[in-house]
Amino acid sequence: MAPRIAMVAGEASGDLLASHLIRAIKRHCPDAQFYGIGGPKMQAEGFDARWPSELLAVHGYVDALKRYRELSGIRKALLKDILRNRPSAFIGVDAPDFNLWLEGKVKSAGLPAVHFVSPSIWAWRGGRIKRIARSVTRMLCLFPFEPEIYDRAGVPVSYVGHPLADVFPLEPSRAAARERLGLSAKLRVVAMLPGSRQSEVRNLGETFIATARLMAERNPDTVFLVPLATRETRELFQEAMHRQEAGELPIRLLFGHAVDAMTAADVVLVASGTATLEAALLKRPMVITYRMGKWQYRLMKRMAYLPWVGLPNVLCGESIVPELLQDEATPERLADALEGWLADATAREQLEQRFTELHLALRQNTAEKAAAAILPYLDDNPQWRAAHRPA
Repeated sequence: MAPRIAMVAGEASGDLLASHLIRAIKRHCPDAQFYGIGGPKMQAEGFDARWPSELLAVHGYVDALKRYRELSGIRKALLKDILRNRPSAFIGVDAPDFNLWLEGKVKSAGLPAVHFVSPSIWAWRGGRIKRIARSVTRMLCLFPFEPEIYDRAGVPVSYVGHPLADVFPLEPSRAAARERLGLSAKLRVVAMLPGSRQSEVRNLGETFIATARLMAERNPDTVFLVPLATRETRELFQEAMHRQEAGELPIRLLFGHAVDAMTAADVVLVASGTATLEAALLKRPMVITYRMGKWQYRLMKRMAYLPWVGLPNVLCGESIVPELLQDEATPERLADALEGWLADATAREQLEQRFTELHLALRQNTAEKAAAAILPYLDDNPQWRAAHRPA
């Protein structure tokens, strides 16, 4: 009997991770079947999406509370199907608040429950490790320092590396990226990434524009690339430009193309998040920033375990790039920090070397390693073992 694998992937990032994993598992088990909650990339690999992954995209606690009944109903319906049909395994891809509950129920029913992408228990809410230990059969980690945390808690764990490190070249070509974007090699290019969420663009948009104005005054041969992920965030940034009367500034808005923008740039100003890791893998000097509501910031700061929020600093275990957060994120301080990178060639070379070492540590052929960690659980399934017993 072909192995059937239930999966849940949340949002676009989970859809991409899961699609690579499905493809890797199918290289070993071509007849494997996958179903559950997923997106278009998973469906392109043959995934049966009973519900679309965008249903799990919630933005903040208020949105989560509003949609609790809907999401709870979907989760219970999927669990009922899993307990009735007993697939070979369940794989939860990211979305820990949704998946850990499911994984606990699945594990209690005697089925393997694998969680792909460790929650950030090293950054905050470390108490979740107890719930994770009860809920998962195996945790798959993207970062090399994470397995030790799970080993101490007695949770079976595998380090699989980060998929972006497999995709990004070790030596990105700035010249090729500038050619794609129609930029002269002589220009000074600053990439500005204010975030993918509307709230992030609202909080940072005007500050980024004021920073661009200061830098353009210091050096008129500067162009600013602002990649924006959605029509809504683009409109918010345009509104901020209108309020700032910034029509004369050399700001070029891009629809997507964040990787090209960062590759082409001499320096990057980036909101904290996955884009900071992308900038590191592209070997670009950066300044990390973030702003949120005052009460939310106080709460997050009180709950945080580490002195850094940016992944490059967390992964290197030291402040290798500046972080200017909340009240420190003024246009003057951001501009000065960006100019500091541009003025110091030696510092840029040293940073590039650190980022290359980080890239090599994260480059592990993630999908194949994740598949290798999951395959033994498929073999341990009695139906699967009986169907594949040697003649």
